[in-house]
Amino acid sequence: MATRRDPMGMGLAVLNRIASSSALDRLGLRKPAERAVYEGAKGGFRVAGATSRAFRSVAGGGSPQRLARTADSGVFDLEPTEDQAMIVGVVKEFAAEVLRPGAAEAEASNDTPKEVLAQTGEFGLTLLNIPESLGGLSEDRSAVTGALVAEALAEGDMGQAVACLAPAAVATAISLWGSAAQQQTYLPAFAGDDVPPSALAIAEPRALFDPFELHTTAVGNADGYVLNGVKSGVVRGHEAELFVVAVDLQGRGPTLVLVESSTPGLSIEADPSMGLRAAGLTRLVLQDVQVRADAILGEGAADDYRECIRLSRLAWASLALGTGRAVLDYVSDYVKTRSAFGEPIAHRQAVAFMVANIAIELEGMRLVTLKAASRAEQGLDFSREVALARRLAGEYGMKIGTDGVQLLGGHGFVKEHPVERWYRDLRAVGLMEGAVLI
Repeated sequence: MATRRDPMGMGLAVLNRIASSSALDRLGLRKPAERAVYEGAKGGFRVAGATSRAFRSVAGGGSPQRLARTADSGVFDLEPTEDQAMIVGVVKEFAAEVLRPGAAEAEASNDTPKEVLAQTGEFGLTLLNIPESLGGLSEDRSAVTGALVAEALAEGDMGQAVACLAPAAVATAISLWGSAAQQQTYLPAFAGDDVPPSALAIAEPRALFDPFELHTTAVGNADGYVLNGVKSGVVRGHEAELFVVAVDLQGRGPTLVLVESSTPGLSIEADPSMGLRAAGLTRLVLQDVQVRADAILGEGAADDYRECIRLSRLAWASLALGTGRAVLDYVSDYVKTRSAFGEPIAHRQAVAFMVANIAIELEGMRLVTLKAASRAEQGLDFSREVALARRLAGEYGMKIGTDGVQLLGGHGFVKEHPVERWYRDLRAVGLMEGAVLI
């Protein structure tokens, strides 16, 4: 993994934001956060879209601000930098002490509590890929840091992790591909204390969905473009104030478009799902939605759209790593304490081999995922690596969930244990497109 020019700056910036947050006391994380700062310094229905915020359009001139690519250190090293270790350490504590205990309740309510979302906003998750000159935390690309954070959050609960990361996906998209005017219009809100609920909407509700063969269309007219279509798997769409929507732009193919929730013709439907229920998945319905010509994200280049799909798939692979780790840790303890025929079932070779295979599969997934993130961070071609990460995370992630349920036997099928939820969440990894981005 590539190292950063300022290895401590971003980590301390994030931790200082956390330490000054009043939400720490509400969530019981004051001591862990203060300790981290110290250590770091030391070393179905349908509704209209949300309309609670009006973004003030800015006629920005000049070139957009872009994150610098991190230089290759020339050393093969999978150890996180001190910067990354500080951030991930606090996020893991948050996942263990807040997301994991609240996962069952969040799933039952089909939503993530607002205080949890507010806390992750104060962590600065939306700032990781916003240039410092625009209110972010760094001038360098941080795809590896994003992958590690997504992994750490998903170790607590994947559904809530997706909800927490959804606004960051939109902020990242605008940072990476937005025009100067779009950056100046929207990014100040993501860099502030009141982060707007937002969603990256790519998937569509049809069999064998291909993100490069879209049915959602954008047809040009005198005022810009008219959008029509339906998007599925839209995170917390009922509260989202800004969407980045993938459309088939007339004459140009797949393109990303910025759509504010107050735009006439936009509505939200419930979209109940097998897993990821805490993410509050919805459908975004676009019926003759008129947007201006400057709503196209950046220049609407085909390469930008392809990179968006790859970075989204990389994020899902990272989420699979975290949930897979949660399965491994849980079943490892279970088989050591569960006895049958007078001895722990871990003493049975079939059981021990199954647990070992989960660990082996996780290591393979993690290697290729971090390699893809590292190449993305350096501006190198990572299409091969992300394809491998997607394949391994989809196939072996599902196998890890299945084996986790199998190892618990009857206990794996009931909600008394969290493995059945992780099984359902992991099933999404090979199917979902969009929603998250690193």
